Amino acid sequence: MGSAETTVLVADDQAMIRAGLVALLSNEPGLRVLAEASDGDSAVAAVRRRRPDVVLLDVRMPGKDGIAAAQEILAETGGATAVIMLTVHDLDEYVYGALRAGASGFLLKDASPEELVKAVHTVAAGEALLAPRVTKRLLQRFAALGVRDARSELSVLTERELDVLLEVARGGSNAEIARNLGLAELTVKSHLYHVMQKLQISSRTQLVILAYETGLVCPGQDNARSPTQVSA
Repeated sequence: MGSAETTVLVADDQAMIRAGLVALLSNEPGLRVLAEASDGDSAVAAVRRRRPDVVLLDVRMPGKDGIAAAQEILAETGGATAVIMLTVHDLDEYVYGALRAGASGFLLKDASPEELVKAVHTVAAGEALLAPRVTKRLLQRFAALGVRDARSELSVLTERELDVLLEVARGGSNAEIARNLGLAELTVKSHLYHVMQKLQISSRTQLVILAYETGLVCPGQDNARSPTQVSA
């Protein structure tokens, strides 16, 4: 996803919505729609053939749904293709399932054209996003799940890698993390790469999930990291 032009695949079972998304994105400088699909199976097949940078996937489609398709796409591309889930429903199980699958973001279909275009550029740059009104409920759900023992999972990370993970979980972009930690943006990207490799995680959103589930970050707290949280 390093080229000047970002390539996109649009998958939605409703022809009018799909056509509208294709038209919107095709008119945006720097974006090119490679293909479209009407169900999960055809979306996976199209990704296999065309290798787009970003896939917009409707959550609910006939046959293979968007979440199952996202899992296949991310496994097929090794995370090189970013996935944004689209839906008219902001139900928690959809959000949680999408992020668990490794999707880079979750956007409601009532989002503005500007929000949609920004979302595509955001995930193409390796960042993550959530519809703002979904985020608070999602974090509350993580808190309700209870905290897993973080020692065995996070003890493989260096102190600086833990700092970067914490900033990611707070929602920071690479530029914001670099500024907060006094690092070069390329250094932040390098740390993120090593964190994902060590934790065997393929997406930024899965890092956020892990940070909340292990108690590294807690909703409603200042989330300053204590060494005892992750010490061996």
